[in-house]
Formats: sequence, structure tokens, C-alpha cells
Amino acid sequence: MTLVQIEGLNAEDKHQDLTLVKKLGLAGFSLGILVLLFSLSGFGQSAPVLAFILSIGLTTAGALVYILAQAKEKLPGIKNDGIMFNSFTSRGMWGWILGVAITGFYVVLYWFPDMLENWIRMMDPLAFVIYGQKADQWFLYGTFYSLAILIMGIRMIVYKYRHNRYHQVRTLSIMFFQLGFAYLIPYFLKGLNQPDFYFSYFWPLKIEYLFPGTVDWLISHPGGLGVFMVSWGVIISFIGTPLLTYFYGKRWYCSWVCGCGGLANTLGDPFRQLSDKSLKAWKIERWMIYSILIFAVVTTILLWINSVSHGQILGSASQIFSRVYGFAIGAMFAGVIGVGFYPLLGSRVWCRFGCPMAAILGILQKYLSRFRITTNGSQCISCGNCSTYCEMGIDVRWYAQREQNIIRASCVGCGVCAAVCPRGVLSLENGPLEGRYNLIEE
Repeated sequence: MTLVQIEGLNAEDKHQDLTLVKKLGLAGFSLGILVLLFSLSGFGQSAPVLAFILSIGLTTAGALVYILAQAKEKLPGIKNDGIMFNSFTSRGMWGWILGVAITGFYVVLYWFPDMLENWIRMMDPLAFVIYGQKADQWFLYGTFYSLAILIMGIRMIVYKYRHNRYHQVRTLSIMFFQLGFAYLIPYFLKGLNQPDFYFSYFWPLKIEYLFPGTVDWLISHPGGLGVFMVSWGVIISFIGTPLLTYFYGKRWYCSWVCGCGGLANTLGDPFRQLSDKSLKAWKIERWMIYSILIFAVVTTILLWINSVSHGQILGSASQIFSRVYGFAIGAMFAGVIGVGFYPLLGSRVWCRFGCPMAAILGILQKYLSRFRITTNGSQCISCGNCSTYCEMGIDVRWYAQREQNIIRASCVGCGVCAAVCPRGVLSLENGPLEGRYNLIEE
């Protein structure tokens, strides 16, 4: 029975049929995962098209069937039913197993890609369609990453946010930038023998884009497109970013464009309540994120000094900084810990504690932005929903109870705190700089 036919049934029959549809969707998803795992044995390489269809196709179809049926049986509104008692989403046994599995995948992807050779070969048919070459480990990763955002993005739109136009548009924006700017466009460019440039990632998040070696390579690339890429990176990093943050806060990037935030707000959404709200965590956050920002800035400066002096001043010392940064920050923190620890520390571990782009945006947002979350404390009933579901670990209720506007450098402006408030206490606003803190003297 289709979902359209189910619409005409009475409530009891409708519930039973939706449960059946959900079971079918879950069965398809589970079968697809089993085929995916089986593909590691050699099936993915010997029959790549069939393996791709049965694994990725069944997984995607099953997940969408389940999501659509789930949306049909629930009334509109953000639902977090039982999330604190679910083993996956409350640091239970299954949450730890999931965290270990994701972390293990990232470790293998970065340092032991040969173990994924059969999965990589399974991606060859799609890779040839998109950019005319055989797949590599990063095409495999990009495909998995983009599918996760697209499938879970659909879940957010039709299930969690179907009552809220702002969050629907925000989620569509995340999906658009990931699919177009972080997946298809770079590979289309690669297929045309152009640099596979990511137009939605900027320095210092994509720190190597302003390294002298990268700049020289792009500028020397025939056709002139590389010059545009370098110019785009410089303009958006040093002009576009301050301007957009002045008008919209860091949400324009962290919650609307960035792929890291996109995965956190889709696949990572069930884990957002696991972010630590303690004062100790806030102190650690500030020390870590600004230390990494300084590390990124110093590394870039040292590489340029080394380039301009032709290695006469620093020799190979600057390269040590870049290699350490690439391993410790780019791979271990942003990749392995940033995503692998979703089920343990929440969905914004990297964004909150490590991202140098978020650090710069946060400084601009706190001191030079029109964005703020205003509060109407007289309506606050201290339910704590806003603090519980803040993915950045901000104790939003503390500000609401004191009728203070929320202007924190770490706030990514996702707006979920306002969406889960039962009294409409919180509002995302842009206004004049004067009086934006709205502090109450005690």
C-alpha cells in the first residue's frame, strides 16, 4: 500500500499501515547496509554496478521510505520523543558502538585506504559519469558524506521542520551547497582537467588555499581559472566574510553553507543534546579554538616567509608546522574526532572546539555584528528546552531568565533554541549595534 492510499484510511488502520511501511523501509535500509558490508569482501570490485545499486540504492530508498512514513504518522512540530532514553542518543551501549564504528571508518579512510579498495572500486561507475575517471578514497568519502546530508536533510524538512519555513529553507541551503559546491562542481572541474576547488570552503578552514604552494599552483594552471580561484578565496576570506558576518552573524556560514555544519545539522541532529553545557567546557572551548586559530595564522605566515625568502630564513621548519597542522587538526580533530565523536560529545565538537573559521566568525559576531538572539524573559517558564538542544553548549536559559540578549562568539545561529521554546521567548534578529547586549545590572 502506498503512502497516498494510506491517506484515506481511518486512524487505526492508517497507523498499522504506516508501521508496516516503516518496517519495509527499515528492512530495505538494513539489507542495503548488509550488502555494503558484504561488498568489502570483493563483490564491490567484481560487480561494481550491481553492488552500488544494491547497497547505496537499497540504503537510500529504505531510509527515505522510513522517513516519509514517520512524517505521515506524526503531527507537525519538532519531536525529541524518548531521545534521552535511547541507547544511540544518550551515550548508551549502542551510542558507544556507533561512535567507535564512525571513528574507525575515519581512521581507515585517512591512513589505511587500501582496506576500502572494494568500496572505492564500487564507486567507479558513478565517478566515470561525474568526472570521467576512476574513483579514489576521497570520492568515496564525498559520496557518503553528501548522501548523509541529503537523506537526513530530507528527514529534517519533512519530519522535524515541516512546520517551520525558516528551518526548511536553511536545511535546503545546506543540501544545495554540499551537493553543488562541495561535491559536483569540484569533480566537474576535475573532469575538465581543472583544479578541484571547493568554492564553499575558505581560509582558515581550508587552510591550504592560502598556502604559497597552492597559490602558485593555481595561478600557474592554464586557462586563467586558477587566478579566479585564488582571487575568490582572498576576497571571500578578507572582505566577504566580515561583511556577511556584520549583517547576519556567523550563521550565514556555519548554519547555511559549511559542510561541517551541514552534517552536524542533519546526520548529527539526534546528538545535539549531548553537548556539554558546563562552565568548564566553555573555558576549554575558548582556549582550544583560539589556540588553533593562532596555529593556523602562524603556519600560513611562516610558509609565506619561507616562500618569499626562498627558504633562507626558516628552511624546512615552516613545513613542519604545516604537516603537524594537517595531521593533528585537519585529519585527527576535524575528521576523526569531529564526526566520530557525535554519539559521545554532540554534533558540533569540531565547530565548537577546533574550527579556526568559526573562531574568526565568532570574534566578528561578538563585537562587529548586527545579529543577536533577543529574549523575552517575562514569558520564560524555565523548561530548559533551549539549553538542552543547543548544539554549541550554550546555557540559553540563563540568558533568557535575565532577559539578556544572547551574543556569544560560539553561537552558530541555527535557531533551534527559538524553535523548541514553547512560549516564543527567543527570536533571531538583526539590529543596530547600539544596545545589542541589553545587559541587566544586578
